[in-house]
Amino acid sequence: MQLGGRRSDNVIDERGRGIGLPVVGGGLGMAVIALVVYLLGGDPSVVTNMTQPAPQGAPAGPGSPDPQADFVSVVLADTEDTWSSVFREQLHRTYEDPQLVLFTGAVESACGFAQQAMGPFYCPRDRRVYIDLAFYRELRERFHAPGDFAQAYVVAHEVGHHVQNLLGISNQVGAAQERSGRRGANALSVRLELQADCYAGLWAHHADKARHVVEAGDIDEALGAASAIGDDRLQRATQGEVVPESFTHGSSAQRAGWFRRGFESGRVESCNTFQG
Repeated sequence: MQLGGRRSDNVIDERGRGIGLPVVGGGLGMAVIALVVYLLGGDPSVVTNMTQPAPQGAPAGPGSPDPQADFVSVVLADTEDTWSSVFREQLHRTYEDPQLVLFTGAVESACGFAQQAMGPFYCPRDRRVYIDLAFYRELRERFHAPGDFAQAYVVAHEVGHHVQNLLGISNQVGAAQERSGRRGANALSVRLELQADCYAGLWAHHADKARHVVEAGDIDEALGAASAIGDDRLQRATQGEVVPESFTHGSSAQRAGWFRRGFESGRVESCNTFQG
């Protein structure tokens, strides 16, 4: 991946300043356990309130040299440039940049308390993306999805949720979920997540067209990351069976397919996962 250029001014480094709860490891790992609890409709905080020793090599705090943090800042800047252009040219609107918060172990957002075990997330209430960079180690070692483009996909997916927030899609889905039972709410959640995957592909399309960032194998890395965190694959690995009605993010094939659709089309309207 040939990603250069400016760094974003919207990165907030809270590493070492947060709540101070350590990141967990060992066994299946709380990252996987919390995901399973969430996929089955439970409360992940029951799991994430548990603590174990923090992993070695965690950043010392804000200002620590960290190529990975630098990479995330460059990716975020690239999404800013891409979506500003897409909003202007396709939607005739002005894009508003999100902020990205780097944290270690745990963080308090406007959407509540979260721990690294829950993975990266976007909070629509404060318009911030949150990520503990230790997740990239999980992505590489536990989910077998290595590569810098796989890491860029994670940021682009969360920024996709920001785009949904700006367009009012998130609020519409939330209102519809309140009128639905659990199965209906899960189905709407899947559509929302798949659209964020498509928006990540759309970013890759325009970033490559404008700045030639995609190298051979990069799209395979992104597709591998999307597939690795598909609901079916996670459920099969952790509970031995797949329960489609409990999906909240989509199957591996769905996630990879919608990313590819966004990458191939580059059009916002191509990412309407709510049709049909």
